[in-house]
Amino acid sequence: MDLRDKKTKITFYQGMRTIGGTIIEINYGKDSIYFDFGSEFKPEIDDSEIDGLDDLINYGFAVDLKGVYDRKYTDEDSKLYKNKGVFISHIHLDHTKMINYIDEEIPVYASKDTVNLLKALNINNDFLYANSNLKENTRKVIPVNYGDEISVGEIQVEFVRVDHDGYGACGFLIYTPDLSIAYTGDIRLHGYRKEDSLNFIEKAKDCDILIIEGVSVSFIDKLDEFKTEGELSEVSLIKKFDRILKENSNKQITFNYYHANIERILEIEKLAIKNNRTLVLNDFYAYILREVTGKEVHFYGDYKKYKLDESLRVDTSVLLKDHSKYLWQLSKEELHLLDHMLVGGIYIHCDSDPLGDFDINYKPFMEMFKKHKINVIELKCSGHAFPKDLIYIIDQIKPDLLVPIHSQKPEMLYNKYGDRLLPEKNQTIYGRKNEKK
Repeated sequence: MDLRDKKTKITFYQGMRTIGGTIIEINYGKDSIYFDFGSEFKPEIDDSEIDGLDDLINYGFAVDLKGVYDRKYTDEDSKLYKNKGVFISHIHLDHTKMINYIDEEIPVYASKDTVNLLKALNINNDFLYANSNLKENTRKVIPVNYGDEISVGEIQVEFVRVDHDGYGACGFLIYTPDLSIAYTGDIRLHGYRKEDSLNFIEKAKDCDILIIEGVSVSFIDKLDEFKTEGELSEVSLIKKFDRILKENSNKQITFNYYHANIERILEIEKLAIKNNRTLVLNDFYAYILREVTGKEVHFYGDYKKYKLDESLRVDTSVLLKDHSKYLWQLSKEELHLLDHMLVGGIYIHCDSDPLGDFDINYKPFMEMFKKHKINVIELKCSGHAFPKDLIYIIDQIKPDLLVPIHSQKPEMLYNKYGDRLLPEKNQTIYGRKNEKK
């Protein structure tokens, strides 16, 4: 694509060859927007020992951005551009974790569902990186309806809901006076909201630039090597979960899931009812579900801390002895309960933390269940489009310029309809130049 006659500038700061930490700036004249605002995943570093913005930048969790961070932490000129805005595509930490360090004068936007979920997840000030200068745990984020368009000077951003395992996820359609840009955020076609992703694809057709995530191609050398064995759709995951419940009606069954996957836990509750069990979550997860959906469920733990309905509380002593009445959540924070659980029970690991071998905590976590003679069943459903679906998305949109990011192997994705750019960190594309800042 020939950008020589364009005034729009795009800078890729972070998240190009890593799974996470995406930060991209689009600038037109005195107007500038940024998306997303997370941090890179670095399990080898204990971020609990990191103190403040300087440490986060020095250890590589974040990038140094002029005129964006809280001015109490930086001396940069916050008026480098007349108009600014930050846009968050979805709840996951690799897209949100740094937002508390954004200057409070800069508006931050996300879908209403993402805003509600963000407030709930950060109620204990431990989901996002904490900023002691804020009066509340979470800085203000402006809720946006699906389909609404936000203007930042001459730049317009439309929120389009997409299918992902983070509730409230959106892709963005971005329009400057001389370019149309589609950003998928994290997207897939095998969840409950496939039609939303197809709607995004339809709206993005023939855009000038498509910025697309490529997580699933990170782990293969050829596109036709990808195997879906063990990788389920949300519907097939629930069917397997149902079969486990049916075949083990007299066994203690526990599970864990990712708390941002609201639609999955609602389906799991239906399964519990269908199999004559009562779903029980820990107090924090029950609180999250109520805050986002208004739904109250049975729980164990502290009803006072989260102002839960005491009548729905189930004592852990009851759960530990049960082998047929309950389907209850066992998160990694409650692994001390393993010492008291029934031998021969089943634990279903359902895309919860730790996610897999890439996390150094994964193998020790799994070994604990083996040690206590509890059978582990893993049910995996990726939050990211399969390689064949990534190619389908590209083929349907037919962009002039394809920019694959959010992947360890972005070069695996190709564009039959125009050019492809594999940006490096801090690379800016604009006018007659493709240069590093």
